[in-house]
This record gives sequence, C-alpha cells and structure tokens, in this order.
Amino acid sequence: MDWLERTAKLRQWTRSGTRAPHKPLLLLYALGRFQQDASGELRYSAVEEDLQRLLTEYGPPNRTTPSYPFHHLVSDGVWEVRTDRGPGSPGTRVRELRTAGAAGRLAPDLRAALRREPALLGRMARVLLDLHFPPSLHADLCDSVGLELEPAETGFGQPSDAVRRRRDPRMRERVLTAYEYRCAFCGYDGRIGTVPVGLEAAHVRWWAFDGPDDVENGLCLCSLHHKLFDMGVLGIDEGHRILVSQRFVGHSHAAREHVIALADRPLVGPQPGARPVAAIHRAWHASQVFHGSPRPSTAV
Repeated sequence: MDWLERTAKLRQWTRSGTRAPHKPLLLLYALGRFQQDASGELRYSAVEEDLQRLLTEYGPPNRTTPSYPFHHLVSDGVWEVRTDRGPGSPGTRVRELRTAGAAGRLAPDLRAALRREPALLGRMARVLLDLHFPPSLHADLCDSVGLELEPAETGFGQPSDAVRRRRDPRMRERVLTAYEYRCAFCGYDGRIGTVPVGLEAAHVRWWAFDGPDDVENGLCLCSLHHKLFDMGVLGIDEGHRILVSQRFVGHSHAAREHVIALADRPLVGPQPGARPVAAIHRAWHASQVFHGSPRPSTAV
C-alpha cells in the first residue's frame, strides 16, 4: 500500500479553489500524537479544543467544526473510530461524538507501517504540508500539532515527490524586482551588502491551490508581513489597499505601528510597467485566507 499516495489523495470537498484543510489538519495532528505515543488514541472530547484551534488558525475564514473530519477521515483508509459501544463512528454530530465516547487513531495498517519505517511519518507530513499550506506556515504548523521533524525529513520549502507541479525558481527574483526590493506593505528594504535580507516573494493565491508563479500573483513582503498575510491577518482590497483583520489584537507600540497602522494604506509598488496583483488572485485570498472584517483606517 502506498501511504504517500493515499495521503496525497484525501477526499475533500472542493469547488473553485475553496480551501477544505479539515482532514489534512486532523491527520497532521494524529501523526504528531502518534510520534509522542504510538499506542494512544484521541478521544474526541479530549482533543476537540485542540482541533478547533487548528481549524481557526489554519483553516478557511468560515466557521467549521472538527467533528466532520473526525468522522469522515475513516473513509480514506488512514483513520479509525470506535465508541464505548464498539467499532465505528456515531456520525458527525458533536453531541453524539462526545456522549458515545468516540475515540480515533491511525488505521492499524498505517500504525504498523510507521513502526516498520519511522521515516514514513515525516514524508507523510511533508505531503500534507506541501499540498495544503504555504511554506511560510509549515514550521509553525508542525509546532502546533506537536510534530518534531528534522528539516531533512520535511524539506521545508521544497516540494515533495507526491506534488507533481514544480515551482518556478525565477519567481522570487521577478517579484522582488517588480516591487524594487521593498515590502509592499511597509516599504522595508534591508540588505547586507548587495544581498536583500528578510524579503520574500509571497503567493497571493497559494501555490498549493493552483496559484501561478507569476508577478501578478505575487507580492514582495518582509518576513513578518508575509507570515501575517498567509495567516489571514493582512489582505488587499479591490483598490490595492491594505486590509487588516479586526480579529488581530495587539496592544504594544510595535503591533500598532507594524500591523494595525497599515489599515487602508496603498500598496508600495509595483513599479510602473509591472503587473499588479490580478483581481482573480486577490479575490481568492480575500475569500479563502483573510479572516473577519477589515479594520478602518487609523490615519488622522
């Protein structure tokens, strides 16, 4: 059985690039818990809060519940559920999962394969990360689910063999050039000698969701604003002005100056002649990544 292929083909509800990372997040969480305790199981009532937090932080903006992947992941052959009455899931209703004592864990054949070949765990995690999340979130996501993986196991930033598309290595240079090596949100342009530091080419529509390696799908962002953009704290509107989510909370001077004060500011760049972010990619980010409603401008 090819566990990597099965991991890459988790059945998900998809339509026009809609994000549905519920099963991948549950499987990542289960792999992390297996790494800590290979014989343990995940009682729904005990892990519901953890899973809900993962969906809130790394899932799409719309509210959802971890009960759906807890039940439906069984159909992919990598997960099993039992209750106090015996094998089998009671369904997707939260109350039934709680009262029936529903508990899940990796499927028996998969547990056996992971014991025989420990490196398989890292490769499965890599497939899930590459297919469903941008590289800027991979390390944080592993920390969130308790996965302790060596860089060689996950190859952060490098596509796994299960991902057929290959990134265009020229995109970074094209995007940074278009924005004249300045963060499109704050204007940061730091260098060491002639080498830019802390500047990255961010995909607006994530590469994992068919976002092209084109300038019109890219922004030059500093490391901080790239992370916040991919987490849905920051976005861009139809007029190419910066959106800041009302869900973001920060009371320090740094949080106000570097995040909250960006609300409704125009993007820095791109330079004349370079293509700005295309409306189709901006709209995808607004619907699938940006969280909540935008803050009003803080300008006086």
